[in-house]
Amino acid sequence: MSPRELIAIWVERFNAADAEGLAHLYAEDAVNHQVPNEPVHGRVNIGRMFQEEFTSFNMECLVENVFEDGDVGILEWTSPRGLRGCGFFWFKDGLIVMQRGYWDKPSFLKEQ
Repeated sequence: MSPRELIAIWVERFNAADAEGLAHLYAEDAVNHQVPNEPVHGRVNIGRMFQEEFTSFNMECLVENVFEDGDVGILEWTSPRGLRGCGFFWFKDGLIVMQRGYWDKPSFLKEQ
């Protein structure tokens, strides 16, 4: 699958608050670094992170743009209340090996 197709699956699972499904999109030793937070290492920990966030926050990702170049995908997104962000995904063998996300944490917490 292409990065664009994998990001579409990621968004679908994110919007369904499917932490386990999201975790299975990541390699065992993947890193998820949402820049306002510390990096999270490993599929299991990434799954836990999503589960904790879905339990604590009401989150929805509305796709604005998706770009791809080789094994890299870029997702520009917004939330229903106007928060904006960007995610960078590096893929290997159809799994996310690295993800970096950029968004404004104070604005996110305020909208929650």
